[in-house]
Amino acid sequence: MQKEPEYDETEAIEPSKTQRKKDMHALQEIGEQLVELDPKKLTEFDLPEILVDAIKLARPMQKHGARRRQLQYIGRLMREVDASPIQEKLDSWQQNSKQQTARLHQLERWRERLLSDEHALTEFAKQYPQADLQRLRLLIRNAQKEKAAEKPPKSFRLLFQELQGIVEV
Repeated sequence: MQKEPEYDETEAIEPSKTQRKKDMHALQEIGEQLVELDPKKLTEFDLPEILVDAIKLARPMQKHGARRRQLQYIGRLMREVDASPIQEKLDSWQQNSKQQTARLHQLERWRERLLSDEHALTEFAKQYPQADLQRLRLLIRNAQKEKAAEKPPKSFRLLFQELQGIVEV
């Protein structure tokens, strides 16, 4: 009869090979996001100089194989850095971008409704009582005239800017 080996519960359990690969790929993806970042935004991170140099080197690379190897190298360098604050900052920037896009879509929908539906201005006034209705009417009328005369959309753009000043997120 063989005895089963005893396990010390305080001994740390090493992650499986699959888990280590997932972690490495996650770091590589963070590195890829850093490569795609604007150089000014990259300076907001407290990254080691070797990692910053590797990121700058990867930016102009066009060949798939070379870029892939460089991204793997960046992922390897990322193991030495605490990636959680970097990921949090990247996520917050992405969230802000999504919110800004949603706001612009909302403004665009209002502009289209105001130009196509005469009752939309009344609804807009109820929702945004601080709006200057006289200015909006003028911009709507001018934008409709511009469209009918096939002129450049000056009032169309001005209407959008006016809506940006009125509509809060």
